[in-house]
Order: sequence, then structure tokens, then C-alpha cells
Amino acid sequence: MNIYSDDRVVMTLDAGGTNFVFSAIQGGKEIVNPIRMPSNADDLDRCISSLVDGFQKVKDQLTDKPVAISFAFPGPADYPNGIIGDLPNLPAFRGGIALGPMLEDYFGIPVFINNDGDLYAYGEAIAGFLPEVNQMLEKAGSPKRFKNLVGITLGTGFGVGIVIDNVLLSGDNSSGGEGWLLANCHDPSGNIEEAVSIRAVKKFYAEAAGISAEEAPEPKDIYDIGLGTQKGDKAAAIKAFEMMGEALGDALAKVLILTDSLAVIGGGVSAAHKLFLKKAVERMNSPYVLTNGAKFSRVVAKVYNLEDDVDVKGFLTGAAKEISVPKSDKKVIYDSEKRTGVGISKIGTSEAIAIGAYAFALHALEN
Repeated sequence: MNIYSDDRVVMTLDAGGTNFVFSAIQGGKEIVNPIRMPSNADDLDRCISSLVDGFQKVKDQLTDKPVAISFAFPGPADYPNGIIGDLPNLPAFRGGIALGPMLEDYFGIPVFINNDGDLYAYGEAIAGFLPEVNQMLEKAGSPKRFKNLVGITLGTGFGVGIVIDNVLLSGDNSSGGEGWLLANCHDPSGNIEEAVSIRAVKKFYAEAAGISAEEAPEPKDIYDIGLGTQKGDKAAAIKAFEMMGEALGDALAKVLILTDSLAVIGGGVSAAHKLFLKKAVERMNSPYVLTNGAKFSRVVAKVYNLEDDVDVKGFLTGAAKEISVPKSDKKVIYDSEKRTGVGISKIGTSEAIAIGAYAFALHALEN
């Protein structure tokens, strides 16, 4: 799908607990001045009015008629049918609200709603990390190509989206890719978000520095402390991100053994990747050890850190060689190394979500 040559217009929404930001995309690019409206999260009638007014104000700016509305909205939800469930940050949505059908009736066009983690992964697969890696491989003369991608967002939580052969995995209950429920390797009684999130970094720093969690600085400050550009407990800062990296690598390994894909990381905490990504990849490449001392790989494919120049070179080179076809004078290229890569988003989380929403709508309309 080449979204940049498509002239269809799709209206979009960035839905937060406090504000709604409305926009429109054409040819993969934002084409209007975004409209910001209060979400009125505690009052359903006012919340719906904000949604309708916001999209109407965007529509009034357009010269071409929009073909759809597509946006991310928090779950739980029945996304295929556009029904939103009980949301912690939007208390007005209780008992099931048919948001999609309401907007379809009002604007007379299809409405597509998805989880933000899913749309992030889809945007990276369509116009971000996945094509970027394949272009690198092509430029290097490698026959290797990737079709599958896991997208991870690190922030207040641990978001996961999965794209298989350019198709977004939604699941039979609109619950595909709910990776936040993976186990926390540091405390198996809890889930991964307690080890990979903003609060987790602060908790790890506080424990290492011998202070209370309330006294811990924000992850950006902890990152600067770890780099030595800000005063604080540098050893504790490095330890905090390494703890997070180990948990991230453990969780990603469990996902990649099922998807056999690339992985891209976005979200606010991803900016600190210099202090956690190496540790995450080390964990993914570390072996399981049986009671008899035998070892076997945690992930079938070797995992490369695509933010490390040495790893990138190895990833692009692989183990390609020319072999003969039996009973023939023909030769073929054989790359015997099973491998994958983990890297950081280059297009940014918000843009990836917007592109994902746009591409999802166009794909759905064609199918």
C-alpha cells in the first residue's frame, strides 16, 4: 500500500483523557490545522458533543469529501463494531457506548476505531520501521526481507501491536497483542508494566538510590543522571534502566518466538534507549539453562540491536552464500542465519499512530 500517492481524505482523532485533537490526512500527510477540544470525560453528552463538533470543524476545513473517520481510542472496546467499554480515564463511557455507529449516522461515512498500540504498529509497518529496514537490506545487497512487525510503546504502560504480512492482528475479542499482561521477570506475580513503564523506572531508581518512590525524579531526569549530564545518583540511574531493559527483553523474547518478526519501540520512554536497549537485546539472546546444564536459545532467531553500528553491519550481512542446485548447473543464494532486529522509531509515535489510522481505513475500504 502506497499511502503517499492516495488522494483520499480520512478524518482522524488523537483521544486523550483531557483533550481530543482532531485532524485529517490525505496522501499520508496532515492537511488541516488540528482542532483541539476538551474531552469532557465525565459527562457523556458533552463528550459526544465534543467529538461531533471536532470532526465537523475539521470537515469544514476540507476541500475534498472525507471517505472515512479513523482513530485510536482506549479500550476495553469492541473495536470492529465501534463500541467502547468501561474506560478508567473516560468515566462517561460506562456500560458500552456505540461510538462508531453514532458517528457513522451523523457523518454518513464509515468509522474505524482501534487501539493506539495497534495503530502504532500498523503505521510503522506501512511507512516506518519495516520498510526502512527492508530498504537497508536491499541497499546492502541482501536477499533477506521482512513482512512482520511487533510495535512496542513505552510510557505510562506497555503497549503492543502486531502486524503479520501487512495485516493488523486484532483477535477474535478485539484483544490481540495485549502484551501488558505478560509476566514481569523480576516479580512473576505481577505483570510487565510494573517493570517497563514510567513508574517502573522511578521505582527502580528509588530502590537503587535508597529513597522513596515519591522522591524519585522523572524518567527523563533519571536518563540525564545516567548520562552524567545532570546531578544525581548515576549508578542508580543506570541500574534503573538496566532493570527495565532486562524485563523488556524478557517480554519481547516471548512475543518474538510467536511472531518471528522485527520489533520497533516507540513511546516517551524509548528516548532513553541508550541506557536500556543493549541490556534488552542481551536478555533476548541469552539462553535458557536446564537443570542438567544444557542450554538452548531463548529466541529462535539471533536478535540484533539496530541502534548499534556493529550489530547493524552483522544484521545486513547475515550468512548469505551461493550454493549449487543438485543435478543442475544453477546456483542460488542461501542465507542460513535466522535473525531479527529491534530498533527505535524514527517517525515518532504520534505520526505512526496517525499513519496507521489512515492506512487502516484505506485498507478496510478496499476489502
